[in-house]
Amino acid sequence: MTEIRGIYTLWLREIKRYLRDRTRIVSSFFQPLLWLVIFGSGMRFSGTVGSLTYQEYIFPGIIGQTLLFTSMFMGISVIWDREFGFLKEILVAPISRFSIFLGKMLGDSTDAVIQGAIVFVLGLLLGIRLDLVMFLEALPVMVLITFGLVSIGLTAASFMESLESYGVIQSFINLPLFFLSGALFPIRGDLVPSWIQTASALNPLTYGVDALRTIILGDAWQSLQPLYYDILIIGCFDLVMMAIGTLAFSRRK
Repeated sequence: MTEIRGIYTLWLREIKRYLRDRTRIVSSFFQPLLWLVIFGSGMRFSGTVGSLTYQEYIFPGIIGQTLLFTSMFMGISVIWDREFGFLKEILVAPISRFSIFLGKMLGDSTDAVIQGAIVFVLGLLLGIRLDLVMFLEALPVMVLITFGLVSIGLTAASFMESLESYGVIQSFINLPLFFLSGALFPIRGDLVPSWIQTASALNPLTYGVDALRTIILGDAWQSLQPLYYDILIIGCFDLVMMAIGTLAFSRRK
């Protein structure tokens, strides 16, 4: 019971911290809006995306981008907690390091999913074909995606001593994961070099974006692999990163 209460308390703290930051909530509308309106409308990809408009094609990718950038940004909370001494108080609490990591990971994942849901609202406003059933089917996949990505952010932040250092690492991780995920262009056939296809196959976000496209675009999207395969890869990635994150928190004194 103590472990569950500790996890819940840490989860609730992260949620309250996010909801009280109204500037971040409002600003979360603008980055995906710029990608969807300016890049999605102005760019004309030379390859084929079937019957889809380019804006429809990148829409699931922009959801993946939002989940990625938000999840990685949440790692900053570890550095702030260390600066103000709150992390030390958490680490001496009578709960396991796994529960500490899990509570923060669940809270940050919830924040990231909320921002991902905001992109769905933008999609509706832009006329992209969406419905409630589609959103409810995509929601568990979004949650799974954020578990692994948030774990990366928390793990990296646990080794950083300053916000500046984490900012550099954050960009170093974010950009390759995003651009090699197929979010902006198809990664298949002769459209891209073979080395990009290989790097993309090793990128966990590739499978997250593909799963979101399969759900959101339906028959209009020819998936790279079955949906269950995408979910299996994402799930395995989550477990590995959660294990690494717990070990990283266990080494904190």
